[in-house]
Amino acid sequence: MMGRMTGEETGTASPPIGSPDGVRTETTTTRGTATKAVTETTTGTETSATRAWTTRVLVVGIVLAALNLRPAITSLGALLPEVRDGLGMSGSVAGVLTSVPPLCFAAFGVMAPRLARRFGPGAVVCAGMVAITAGLVIRPYVGNTAGFLAASALALMGIAVSNVLMPVIVKRWFPHRVGSMTGLYSMALALGTSAAAAVTVPLTDALGGNWQSGLAVWAALAAAAVLPWIPFARARGAGSADGGRAASSPEEPDGLRITRSRTAWALAVFFGLQATAAYITMGWMAQIFRDAGVSAGTAGLLLAVTMVMGVPLAFVIPRLATRLPHQGPIAVALGICGLGGYAGLYWAPAAGAWAWALLLGIANCAFPLALTMVGMRARTGAGVVKLSAFAQSTGYLLSIPGPLLVGVLYQHSGGWGAPLALMAALMVPQTLMGVLAGRDRTVEDEAARG
Repeated sequence: MMGRMTGEETGTASPPIGSPDGVRTETTTTRGTATKAVTETTTGTETSATRAWTTRVLVVGIVLAALNLRPAITSLGALLPEVRDGLGMSGSVAGVLTSVPPLCFAAFGVMAPRLARRFGPGAVVCAGMVAITAGLVIRPYVGNTAGFLAASALALMGIAVSNVLMPVIVKRWFPHRVGSMTGLYSMALALGTSAAAAVTVPLTDALGGNWQSGLAVWAALAAAAVLPWIPFARARGAGSADGGRAASSPEEPDGLRITRSRTAWALAVFFGLQATAAYITMGWMAQIFRDAGVSAGTAGLLLAVTMVMGVPLAFVIPRLATRLPHQGPIAVALGICGLGGYAGLYWAPAAGAWAWALLLGIANCAFPLALTMVGMRARTGAGVVKLSAFAQSTGYLLSIPGPLLVGVLYQHSGGWGAPLALMAALMVPQTLMGVLAGRDRTVEDEAARG
């Protein structure tokens, strides 16, 4: 009796099986197990629901951020004559203004890894959207050229750090969907680029023909992009949206010396040459068509077609790239399209204008391919941060002389033969660097081997 009481009171003795106490103990254990199972199921359901909500918000944030990575540039291009007249800007200063974007991308992009390590990539992208909003609101109303340049640099700084961190965000939160997510934001980026170029002038006319309003209106889109990033600015240690922890945290020190990697250098040069081709196309293609006898309206439409080609292809190419062990064949196909487009512009610019516009639109899709390879050529989140910053900063720095050199050759040669020969010649090393960057290897492994 005492033993039994001791067992009930202290729990050191087990009641005999089959006794009422034993039955009661088993029932209690079963109920405890059931309660635990229900609790775990409820917790799992809540976690799943939270993760699904987080994924949706992040996808919206990525799309809105990508939409804002080019309107600050292309909206200004559409209204540059009005801006020059309004600010009394000289032609040389206007030329400098067109070279500011790649210079800012190179200069400010270098800051992104350090900022991401300290504050987290989500916080930096959120701050980048705030900087874009502020720059777009301020620059039309400062009333002088120096202020306009400074406000433009503020917006471009936000674009630069977001440019670098977009592949990082995708790699960290969507490690199993790099291709589809890169395609999504590349498509949104292309859509924002072409929309700002096409819509800014009609919007300005609808707002009374005031160029300040036509530029400032794009700040509303940037402000909308701030909102979905606020939760991610506060949650530095969140796991991946695909489930579980992210592949690696960019805040972790890794000692990676990115300049030791041949793949990193190949990707940087590939990025720079494709950026050179893109800026030359945006800056000079309409003029090439007009000099060939194509009307101004049709030349503008041809340029819009070239830019719009990036919308669907920017979604398709990254998905295809992630399914191939080597992305070199895609780089070769894009290079062939570019060479065909330049040859057509040389031999029959007016007769085959639409075909050349389509070919060059396909060739310009080397940009989403480069972004996809940034996510594929690094194994860790820290590696993606460093590779993205290195490839984009170095690449944009390399792209600065291209459009200016084309203008100089055009002015001194009196035609488009020499500039087109330069464009075609640059397509050859671009293709070669794309093949080298597309090999199945990681920058971490190459840097470790030295």
